[in-house]
Amino acid sequence: MRFESVDGFQENIRRLADIFPSCVKEQKDNDGKTIRKVDINTLQLLLGINQKESETCEFSWVGKREAVKEVYKPIRKTLRPVVQDSVEWDSTGNLYIEGDNLDVLKLLQESYLDSVKVIYIDPPYNTGNDFIYADDFRIRAREYVNAGGASQDDKNRMYQNLDYSGRYHSDWCSMIYARLLAARNLLCDDGVIFISIDDNEQANLKKICDEVFGERNFVNCFIWNCSTAGGIRPKFASKTHEYILCYAKNKTCLDMFFAPLSGEAIKMYREKDERGLYRDKDFVFKNKSTNANQKYEIICPDGERVRPKDGYIYRFVRERFEQAKEEGLVTFKRTKTGPLVDQNGDQAHWNIYIKKYLGDAMGAPSTLIPKEAVSIYNAGTQCVQELFDGKRVFENVKPVNVIQYFINMAAKDGDIVMDFFSGSATTAHAVMQTEADKNIDLHYILVQIPQECDKKSEAYKAGYKTICEIGKERIRRAAEKIKRENGCENRDFGFRVLRLDESNMEDVYYMPEEYTQEMLYGLETNIKPDRTDLDLLFACLTEWGLLLSKPYSSEKIGGYTVHYYDGKELAACFNENISEAVIRKIAGQHPRRAVFCDASFSDSAAKINMSELFRTISPETQIKVI
Repeated sequence: MRFESVDGFQENIRRLADIFPSCVKEQKDNDGKTIRKVDINTLQLLLGINQKESETCEFSWVGKREAVKEVYKPIRKTLRPVVQDSVEWDSTGNLYIEGDNLDVLKLLQESYLDSVKVIYIDPPYNTGNDFIYADDFRIRAREYVNAGGASQDDKNRMYQNLDYSGRYHSDWCSMIYARLLAARNLLCDDGVIFISIDDNEQANLKKICDEVFGERNFVNCFIWNCSTAGGIRPKFASKTHEYILCYAKNKTCLDMFFAPLSGEAIKMYREKDERGLYRDKDFVFKNKSTNANQKYEIICPDGERVRPKDGYIYRFVRERFEQAKEEGLVTFKRTKTGPLVDQNGDQAHWNIYIKKYLGDAMGAPSTLIPKEAVSIYNAGTQCVQELFDGKRVFENVKPVNVIQYFINMAAKDGDIVMDFFSGSATTAHAVMQTEADKNIDLHYILVQIPQECDKKSEAYKAGYKTICEIGKERIRRAAEKIKRENGCENRDFGFRVLRLDESNMEDVYYMPEEYTQEMLYGLETNIKPDRTDLDLLFACLTEWGLLLSKPYSSEKIGGYTVHYYDGKELAACFNENISEAVIRKIAGQHPRRAVFCDASFSDSAAKINMSELFRTISPETQIKVI
């Protein structure tokens, strides 16, 4: 097995070779491994690119090239289950992952490729007072320590990016660019990403997103009224808003967005019939179009024939108008000043309207989010404080209904929502509340680096050593509150905790010719001694590209532990010297995949015998030995 993330560069070249095989050449590297390289000149020729046209409009910064390299470079890391921190471990469809989000995104590339419907992230705003990731491509580990005393483990992979730093914007751009490149692959074709930001990096983020997702896939920039601007009066203007940028993976696949109508909009629905509240919407409106399909003649109730004046058109073509008329949606009203003329070109005596019903009070979202639809920062912080018995364990928390607003726009029953800057886990709270409100099933994936809490903070004094501890506890408490208030005990309120760590496999420090017989006796297993069966199982899941949130179970067969994942999708046994009877039993269950480890077999003959048994009993099973 590979036991490292995908080599992103080689994967991109493989995809390119499917389209343009003549521009991809194979060659051996220094280790004799076959790699593919792209002939850029041939590719440009096939794409019709004039190689002399070298000047283009592009957005660049110091460190951009290194950021791209880091995204596609494979890593030898794994995700280890943390059962004791999880809730409903065996059955939940939700994930909470602790670790550097770039590494985690790399490990999820195969399991969640094209699988996530909505990504919401609230990254560091780079205000000069917050913290961003100290990525390896930015500065060497020794330099982290010299610069600020930060250790090299994941708990302190953050540093304060002071606004007088020479690379103030460049470091932030590299950090977010790398993560967006990796995250884009996880979105399904009709998936969307929402990114909260303020003025410090909004302009740069827009350019980066235009590059990563494509300008054509820009959906909108939403404005959130986040504050009442209380406190000391600023010199120039009170800042009361932030932005949420929205991009699609492929906008042509994106469904129409809906959001709750504002209170002012709802007041416009003053008429009522047997179908409910409605308002009359102008059927004739100003437009300089000369399209004859929207300037046809209509017969009014008294027989008068009308058409739009110059500079006006109808909202529908004739076929759609006749359909609306049959459905009882057309209203004729007498007037002396309407936008219609009669057959003689004189002012008509009628105007035409289309009934628009209030229905579920949903409509096209406004880029300026209505104040009554979502709360401000104070409400988010207050929500967490109430959950934690009055303790202020987290500051500047996004309100739950802000994230719900965007989840409701894009997510449908069964979709996955992801947040890889999880913070206090507001997104998990929002997903659970949305499920209860709309009676649908959603799943979430949260990723958060285990950044240590300040020892002077209220969170630390309350016993929470890292942000992850706060996030997990918030999910537990929010779940109980939602169950209590909504009476929905049967929903999935659990979450499976996974923690990023180094590979399960022992490192190799010697060339093959350097090993002695004595050394080989000490290497009877290539698995690190502190690793469990579940560690090995979940490494296999990422290796095979399986979702990490499917049901798990285990049973004892002949004294050996057999693990089952997602029913018959995978069976695994990592015990030493497994008996033939147990192997026959596993094969007889016809799993799609079966996994063992080297120590499961006393010698090569036993391993060959296992393969023969599966070939006879369950030839369709894929087998791996680690």
